[in-house]
Formats: sequence, structure tokens, C-alpha cells
Amino acid sequence: MKAKKSLLNLIFWITLSILFNIFIFYTRGETAAIEYFGGYIVEMSLSLDNLFLFLMVFSSFKIKEEYQEKVLLYGVIGAMILRLIFILLGVAMISKFSFLLSIFGVILLLSGFKMFSKENDNIQFHDNFAIKILKKIIPVTNVLHGQKFFVKQNKSLYATPLFAALIIIEFSDIIFAIDSIPAIFSITTNTFIVYTSNIFAILGLRSMYYILQKMNNMFKFMRYGIGCILIFTGLKLVLLFWNIEISVTNSVLIIITILLSSILISSVWDELINKSKS
Repeated sequence: MKAKKSLLNLIFWITLSILFNIFIFYTRGETAAIEYFGGYIVEMSLSLDNLFLFLMVFSSFKIKEEYQEKVLLYGVIGAMILRLIFILLGVAMISKFSFLLSIFGVILLLSGFKMFSKENDNIQFHDNFAIKILKKIIPVTNVLHGQKFFVKQNKSLYATPLFAALIIIEFSDIIFAIDSIPAIFSITTNTFIVYTSNIFAILGLRSMYYILQKMNNMFKFMRYGIGCILIFTGLKLVLLFWNIEISVTNSVLIIITILLSSILISSVWDELINKSKS
């Protein structure tokens, strides 16, 4: 029932995004509408990698499903604020130093190739940099206390594992934004288009998480698809240094093809595994 409700919620947010895209088409023109759609697809596809991280974080801290929703809600709100800061800073920097687009491109290329390694499979979240900083500020309990982020023990204030999970999710979103924002800059640097496409994609994150949780195997090869998207967007930005430009329409088509191909391959692979077991 949770997955069904999440699917309906996701359909709602996607429909709202489409309606907003139609609004952009009639108020700002066809080019702006294509740029918005491209930014939305990039953010949605790259968000999947972040959702896999959420799964690992909740598993590592043994966060029950009924407590995950609160962390996801605060995580989404935090992501919306962080995105606004990153986008405004990014656009301001690019307007003054256009060569930064090429540097962003190199960062995306490195991130894309890194997705093909398996070093992310065994992340120790309890030794995470953000958690080490948190523990220097406030002690963290070893057990959950319902949906509380903080509790008082022996007249001292303690953070709970639920708050520790939230800190890692917010910290990971900062790292994630280093990839996702430059990737959208490969489509457009229009502040309004970049931010609104980001926000509409982020609003569907919670629903996507619960669907991903139930259909994890269907996204087995998504990491490689995301890696290819990062490599493509990075290459697109690097080519701008030599005044070689790939059109927005072609960029969007290539990104959609990569995304759908990775999902299709994951589904076929899962089907073959199930048949071999039976």
C-alpha cells in the first residue's frame, strides 16, 4: 500500500511538473520549455543515485520505515534551500568566469567514471566525516528514541541516530549538488529554469524513495546509466571550451535514451535472474 500511494504521489508531482512546463512554453517559449524538461530529467535521473545512498544510510543506522519519512521530509526541505544557494552562486560565478563551465565539465567526467567503480558499496556511515564533526559538537545515542532528533540523558542533551542519519543525508546532498548543478548547467544557465526544474524533481524524491525501496532490483544498473549521463554532460561542457556545442534537444534525447536503457537493462537482467532461480 505504501508503494502504491508513493506511485500515485509521484504521478501527481510529475503531472504538476508537466503542467508547469506547459506554462513555461506559453510564457517563455519553446527553447525555455525544452531546457526546463532537460534540467528536470537530469535532476530526476541523478537523484536516483542519491536515493540509493538514502537506502544504505537508513539500513546502516537501523532506522525503521515509520521513522524514515520525517528524515526524508527534512532532507527535501534542506535540499531545496541548498539548491537555491548553489544555483545562485554557480550562475554568478559563470557569468563572471565562463571558463568555469569547462572545469565543471572535468569534475563531471571524473564523477561519471567514478560511478563505474565499486568503492561506494562498502561505505561506513558511522565513520562519516559529517558524523565525526557532529560527535565533537554533541554526543550521539546508540539507540533510537522514536521520532525524536534529540533526547536528554543524565541532564545532558544527546542527538539520536535519526538526527545522525539526517546530517549524513544533508551532507551527501551538498556533495550530490556538486554533480547535479553543473550537469544542468550543460543544458542551461538560466537561474529560473535551473531552480524550478530542480525543485519539481526534488518534490518527487520522497515518493521515488519508497518505490525504489520496493523495486530495488529493477534499478540494478542505474549506477552505470547515471555514470554515463555524468560523462556525457561533462563532455558537453568541456567541448564548449573549443566552441563545440551539442544542441539542447539532442542533449535531452541522449540523456533520456541513457536513462531508459539502464532501466530496461536492469529489468531484463532481473527477469533473467528470476527465471534462472525458478
